[in-house]
Amino acid sequence: MLKSLLAFLLIGLSASFAFAQKAATIPVPTLTPQTSGTTQLLIAVSPVSENVVWAAGTGGTFVVTTDGGNTWKSGVVPSANSLQFRDVQGVSDKVAYLMAIGNDAPSFRIYKTEDGGATWTKQFQNELKGAFYDCFAFWTPERGITHSDSVNGVFPAIRTTNGTTWESIAANMPPALPGEASFSASGTCIATEGLNNAWITTGGSTIARILATTDGGNTWNSYNTPLFSSPSAGGVSVAFRDSLNGVLGGGDLSNNSSAQFATSSDGGQTWTLTTTPPVSGAIFCLALVRGNPHGPNGYDGEPPSPYDQAVVVTSEAEPDYASGDGAWSPDNGQTWYALPGVSGYWAVAFANPHAGWFVGNNGQILKISF
Repeated sequence: MLKSLLAFLLIGLSASFAFAQKAATIPVPTLTPQTSGTTQLLIAVSPVSENVVWAAGTGGTFVVTTDGGNTWKSGVVPSANSLQFRDVQGVSDKVAYLMAIGNDAPSFRIYKTEDGGATWTKQFQNELKGAFYDCFAFWTPERGITHSDSVNGVFPAIRTTNGTTWESIAANMPPALPGEASFSASGTCIATEGLNNAWITTGGSTIARILATTDGGNTWNSYNTPLFSSPSAGGVSVAFRDSLNGVLGGGDLSNNSSAQFATSSDGGQTWTLTTTPPVSGAIFCLALVRGNPHGPNGYDGEPPSPYDQAVVVTSEAEPDYASGDGAWSPDNGQTWYALPGVSGYWAVAFANPHAGWFVGNNGQILKISF
């Protein structure tokens, strides 16, 4: 009996020591507020590198930095001051795309600059009644795709193959479920990977699905996910590390305790719910800490990162999306750590583990570094 008790105590002490040792190795991210130069709500962010970052939001506003956020330049796209930019794609310090929405179908527009924001060219303007485009994503500086809520059972998606003109690929898309849509929360309802892979997360209907392509949008498959779905719920944000391993976040945007997070290891065909992040409301945006795969070594020029399983999320905490919490996980959503004081941010994205940015209410920008 005494030997059994001692063995039990030793096992307990060993487990406690292992837990304490693991906790001691978990890095605490550095959070540094930065000044954007605007008080407009910033909704989306796109780091090109640890120095060049673009963000955009309401009032036709965009901001850009070329020195890692020490200084930001803000501007308003002419004739777009009544619109909201719900997504942004940075290509370089000179080249970027913006995706605008408004109160009517023609308000959806895609703009591009090639001179650092001094001038903007309107590349596309929607004329399809009922269409509502939520997000876009790019494989290369010239190849991208944009996703809309369904219209009469069809997803009127468009894509560009030359960085200049956009064409409909609605005929390539799977049939939509009744009411199926995506959420234009932070420009992250589409994820691209490699040269031809893409995933779209949906909700709004009875099932939250993933729409997936492996050939640049020519053909698509649809896969069910375990996320709760309703007119106000479903998948909101998706990202993939490679062609197989992805993460998915969402929940009910009308419920302050509904965050859901799931992972896939088979290209989005099946998903497994993980531990619930310590945030209020649905996940509004998730970001892989590993960063954007644009560099010569695959991830912005850096070698393989110790943060290959790390992800950061921000949430929607009120029905009017007034404020959101932040949290991060070092192990793909199995263990979560709250980010104290992170509130009011809509989007987060990384160039590398040392350079990530939150953007949100009143022009707030917060740099996060591991």
